[in-house]
Amino acid sequence: MVYSEEKRRFFTGIYLALIVVAIMWLVKAVELIGGISFVSFGVLPLQIKGLWGIIFSPLIHADMAHLTANSAPMFLLTAALVYYYRKEAFRLFSILWILTGLWVWLFARGESYHIGASGVVYGLAAFHFTGGFIRREPGLMAFSMLIIFLYGSMIWGFFPEFFPKKNISWESHLMGAVAGVLLAVYYRKTGPQAKVYHWDEEEEEEDDFSDTGTPGGETKPEPESSKSKENSIIYHYKNEDK
Repeated sequence: MVYSEEKRRFFTGIYLALIVVAIMWLVKAVELIGGISFVSFGVLPLQIKGLWGIIFSPLIHADMAHLTANSAPMFLLTAALVYYYRKEAFRLFSILWILTGLWVWLFARGESYHIGASGVVYGLAAFHFTGGFIRREPGLMAFSMLIIFLYGSMIWGFFPEFFPKKNISWESHLMGAVAGVLLAVYYRKTGPQAKVYHWDEEEEEEDDFSDTGTPGGETKPEPESSKSKENSIIYHYKNEDK
């Protein structure tokens, strides 16, 4: 029964992650086939027309290299979100998606469209990484280590000066990462939790005491000297009666 539940969550995560990535590729296919561009549906900071980008920008990519770079991490991190946080996965994914786009609209550079799923990817990576260490759950911590191994280099995405020839939206990366950390802290009691083990303390055996104050209810024999004294007193009284 447990195995069936694990298997169901595993494949559900894969299916939903595939749907998200497939939509990203479908959007790019429509652009290429139709010879059009959806860049105008990206986030344009502090502009009313840029509000659409909060919803649509993660689905739009500049070129195939951009799309390919975001597809693998989006698939893996989304599938893991559904697997580990089945009941809250949709809510967490939606909040990360919208919160990242909203913050980019509020705080990013005002003259450029911001597109691509990298902000959401950074949000998911930060959420998984932070959540794993907060909960101290072995499975989540192992996945956190996997994230460091696979995507540790993502940290350089916060520093666009290292890539002067690329127009990187470091604001999307930063806003996504901040959103992921905050959500991991807020939802720290959601999802797998570290097992708590309890050890019962051995109760000390209490000795039973009899009226005489000896262990086990045994009767403490009176000293022979005391018996002799009592007998001598009784004998003395008897002699007086005579």
